[in-house]
Amino acid sequence: MSFIVPEKDRSLTPGSGDGLESWVGSVEELRGLVSDRALTGETLLLNMGPHHPSTHGVLRLLLELDGEEVVTCLPDIGFLHTGIEKNIESKTYEKAVTLTDRMDYLSPMSNNMVFCSAVEKLVGLDVPPRAQVIRVICLELSRIASHLVWLGTHALDMGAMSVFLYCFREREKILDMFEMLSGQRMMGSYFRPGGVWRDLPADFLPTLEAFLDDFPRRVDDYEKLLTNNPLWIDRTQGIGIVEPEEALALGMTGPTLRGSGVNWDIRKAMPYSGYDQYDFDVPLGEHGDVYDRFYVRILELRESMRIIRQAMKAIPGGPFRSENRKFVPPPRAELGRSMEAVIHHFKLWTEGFSVPDEEVYVAIESPRGEIGCYLHGTGGNKPRRVRFKTPSFMHISALGKLCQGHMIADVVAIIGSVDIVLGDSDR
Repeated sequence: MSFIVPEKDRSLTPGSGDGLESWVGSVEELRGLVSDRALTGETLLLNMGPHHPSTHGVLRLLLELDGEEVVTCLPDIGFLHTGIEKNIESKTYEKAVTLTDRMDYLSPMSNNMVFCSAVEKLVGLDVPPRAQVIRVICLELSRIASHLVWLGTHALDMGAMSVFLYCFREREKILDMFEMLSGQRMMGSYFRPGGVWRDLPADFLPTLEAFLDDFPRRVDDYEKLLTNNPLWIDRTQGIGIVEPEEALALGMTGPTLRGSGVNWDIRKAMPYSGYDQYDFDVPLGEHGDVYDRFYVRILELRESMRIIRQAMKAIPGGPFRSENRKFVPPPRAELGRSMEAVIHHFKLWTEGFSVPDEEVYVAIESPRGEIGCYLHGTGGNKPRRVRFKTPSFMHISALGKLCQGHMIADVVAIIGSVDIVLGDSDR
C-alpha cells in the first residue's frame, strides 16, 4: 500500500508539486469522486493495490479514509487487459474458442459455452442430446471448481488457512477430470460449436462417481470450520449489505444477487442446454451481507452435485457433436479413408465457415453470474463485433457502494464475497 496526505496549508491545484496529480492524473479528476475533505487533507487517500494479495487479481482501489472508516472507494481496473474481444474479431469462429478460455480463467467452460451458444444461434446449428448432457456435467463441475477457489481464497483472506488447503485438494480432482476430457487441466477449449470436442473417455464417469461419493462430506467439513464459527460470523454478518433493489440497480447477478434474496438464475429463468429437465433449487439469502453470499455458494455446491447425478443417469447415446458438415469437421476416423473428409477438414480449419450478417445475444449462468455474448456476423468467416458482458465487471463497479461506511479491514471480506476474476473484467 502507498498513501498521500495532502498538506492543509497548500492549494491542491495541478502543478502545485505535492505529488497528488502524479498519483491520480490531476487533482481535477478527483473532484466529484471523493469528498471535499480529501482535497483539504482532512481524510486520508490510500492506494490499495494493484498488487495487494487479497484483491483477487490485479485490481487497484483508491480509498478515502476517515480514520479506519471508508468514505469513498474507487475501483481502478484495466491492468490485465488482453484485447480478447478484438482478437476474436480476427479469428474464424472455431479458432476463437481458445481465446474465450482466458477470460474467466477459473471457469473456462462457461466462456466456451456462451460463445459456442451464440455461434449456434447465429447459424441455426443443432446440438445433439448427448452433447447437451455432457455440457451440463462439465458446466456444473466448473461451478464447483470455481466455488472451491472462491471459498479457499475468501477464507484465506480472513485468516482461515485450513479451508484453503482443503478446497484446493478437491479442486485438483476436478481438474484431473477435465484433463481426461480435453488433455488440459484448465484451458481445454472442450466445448465447440455444435457439441464438444470428443466423447467421454471410458474412465471419466467412474471417476466422477467416486468424486460425487466423497465430496458431500468434504462440504460438511467446510461448514464445520466456517458456518457457525463465531470469528467467521463476526467478520461477515452485517458487512457489505446490499438491498435487493440496490443489487438490481447495480447490475449484480449470480450468487451475489441471490445473496440479497433475488430469485434470478438463468438456468431456471431462461433454460439452456436442457437445464429445464433437471430438478434443483436456487439458494437465496435473507440479509444481503457477506455471510449470505458465502452461504448461498455453499448451498450451490450441493445443488450442482444434484444436477450432475441426474445428468449421469440421463445421459443418452448418439453423437457428441452435430453432424452438420457445413460447420463441423468430419470425425478423425474418416480422415484416413476419405479424401473428401480430408479436403473438408482442411477447408474448415483454414477458411472456417460463413455466418449471416446478423446479430445475436446469448446469456448463461456462470459461477459468478450472468455472462453474455453479443455476436455480429459479416456474412463471411469472421465476426464484425464480439462483446462479452461479464459479472466480474459489474461487481467491481459495485464495490464503492458496498464498502462505503465500513472499516478498511472489512474491504477484504467484501471483495471476496462478490467473487471477482480480473481476467473476466479486463478483456
